[in-house]
Amino acid sequence: MHTSQKPIGLWSAVAMGIGAMVGAGIFALLGEASDISGSAVYVSFIIGGLIALFSGYSLGKLGARYPSSGGIIEYLIQAFGPGVFTGSMGIMMYFSAVVSLSLIAKAFGNYAITFLPKSAGDDLWRHLFSVGIIIMFVLINLRGAKDVAIWERITVGIKFIVLVILSVAGIAVLKPDLLAPSHYPPVNNIFFSLAITFFAYEGFRVITNVAEDMPNPSRTLPRAMILAIALVMMLYVAIAFAVFGNLPVAKVIAAKDFALAQAALPIFGPIGFTVVAITALVATASAINANLYAVTNVTYQMAKDGELPAEFGKPIGHSREGLIISGFLIIISLLLFDLSEIAAIGSISILFIHTVTHIGHLKLIAETGASRALVIVAIVFSVSAMILALDYVLKTADHVVSILIGFVVVAVVTEIALRIITRRELKPRV
Repeated sequence: MHTSQKPIGLWSAVAMGIGAMVGAGIFALLGEASDISGSAVYVSFIIGGLIALFSGYSLGKLGARYPSSGGIIEYLIQAFGPGVFTGSMGIMMYFSAVVSLSLIAKAFGNYAITFLPKSAGDDLWRHLFSVGIIIMFVLINLRGAKDVAIWERITVGIKFIVLVILSVAGIAVLKPDLLAPSHYPPVNNIFFSLAITFFAYEGFRVITNVAEDMPNPSRTLPRAMILAIALVMMLYVAIAFAVFGNLPVAKVIAAKDFALAQAALPIFGPIGFTVVAITALVATASAINANLYAVTNVTYQMAKDGELPAEFGKPIGHSREGLIISGFLIIISLLLFDLSEIAAIGSISILFIHTVTHIGHLKLIAETGASRALVIVAIVFSVSAMILALDYVLKTADHVVSILIGFVVVAVVTEIALRIITRRELKPRV
């Protein structure tokens, strides 16, 4: 972020992307997605992965040309200039990241309480675990980027080994009739579940935020982006086969807060449940770690550009005060709000931001050297997925649309208010 060392290499960046995606995805959202698309959820994961790959190509090319800790914020500024529109988009992305981290922290709490006896105090313990993990990683991130990279390599290795073993063992003993197309829901549901499954990939964007900590971002960033998404897509599909090949959809939905651990029961027994639950704790913790690092880089860049108060960019320890402020906002969010629809809100918000970024990329394509056709495909895929997700929430939870509108309004009002309060003069970036 602001150190002179360059500790983030290819596999460290891949590990950070995987850490962010897997923790926020398969552990936290598998049950939610299966509630919509049933045993065909693997198809939704494939489609979501393809959308992420094309988005990753576009963002990777932008990051190679404009390596910056600000990631998408930098690309928006390069394409549209540092105006109210770009600032509002940046604040929207920041809010999305805060809410995403709240969701992951809640997932950590859900798995943590499986180790405690059932009691009336489960909600209290869930909150304590969720808050505690955020505080712990705020303290870890204060030590700087090198510790973040080391932690990611360790945790990603652990959860990948466990999940691969679960996938291979589950596929080896799966019951084909449970995966028969006759059990699939209507085709529309498979597409509608993109409102959940794409959110399981959205963590790949954290790789763009470590560009300044890469020795050779023009080469490393695009490769890390594609590698991380491709590996996660294969893992998600394998896990989906293992889970739904051994458990009826109803059982997965019933245990959706800890669906993967439940899936290990018929394969490995109680020991398998415990091992997967521990892995879930490691995975969600890893996602919190990677996303906190990325959010701090984004807020630092935004503060440097005058898009957030200067306090976000002030040094503290080996990080920035934005880390402390973000941690505080995440804790407030997870304590105050019901996050059951956050995946849909997050997916739609991120898809909108990605669409705008890809459109901006077309203005910069002569500088990035990207394929215009592939960037256009990224735009079409992102828009299509966003429309499908909006259609789904309109039919099932139309108040989510009101929340999304409020989300945009708050971002714009906040940006305008910051400009009035700080009275800053906007200058073109070089």
